[in-house]
Amino acid sequence: MRTEIIGDATLYCGDSLEVLASLPPAVAHGIVTDSPYSSGGFTRGDRTADTGSKYQSSGLEKLFANFAGDNRDQRAYSYWSALWLGQALRITQEGAMLCTFTDWRQLPSTTDAVQAGGWVWRGIAVWDKLNGRPMPNRFRQSAEFIVWATNGAKDFDTKGASYHDGVFSIPSPPTVDREHSTQKPVVLLDKLVQVVQPGETVVDPFMGSGTTGVSCMNTGRKFIGIEITEHFFDVSCKRIEEAYRNRPRLFDPETEHPTLDL
Repeated sequence: MRTEIIGDATLYCGDSLEVLASLPPAVAHGIVTDSPYSSGGFTRGDRTADTGSKYQSSGLEKLFANFAGDNRDQRAYSYWSALWLGQALRITQEGAMLCTFTDWRQLPSTTDAVQAGGWVWRGIAVWDKLNGRPMPNRFRQSAEFIVWATNGAKDFDTKGASYHDGVFSIPSPPTVDREHSTQKPVVLLDKLVQVVQPGETVVDPFMGSGTTGVSCMNTGRKFIGIEITEHFFDVSCKRIEEAYRNRPRLFDPETEHPTLDL
């Protein structure tokens, strides 16, 4: 298993179930991830198509590399999700929050799997992509969903509380700025990683092109990322290293040593 350490980020190239099982208990303060949906159609044949065909417009199928783990049928997706969510629960501290993306097709299975994995399902946030394709005689599919949950009880006291939006109206990254066919905008992840405090650790078991890690570098969080596809692991390393080099800094006028601007 390949491992890279970049500043406060530890990155693993491997299968998420195996890597999660190797991590110590309670190492994380939160999980923020975009697991493969195994969606993109209504039939098994639709779902087993390559990700370039499922998630990219006609004529652009070869623009981004395919990614792994997105070809499970409905039962396999549900059972597999419960497995990784159970391992994710084990590595988080009590009260930690989970945020995992899904689409409308897999929303029911995802909320079931979250609970089967031992999490307390708390609700759903909405990512309004603003630029969903028009659908003739149908409603535009312009939203994806963020299922959120906690590891057991959560302190909801208003004193010193953090408040998070329930709807995020942020356009998808333009094609020219993407490294991955389902890449999420950095500004959206900048908001989601705030479910943990600066200096705490976020884990993303399905790192993809590394956007969660980029946001952790941007906002002063520690990061553990896992990605099975070597191509995207390399992309993640590059993007996270660049974000770490360019992270916001202040200078202490007395010592002239740079400190993180949190």
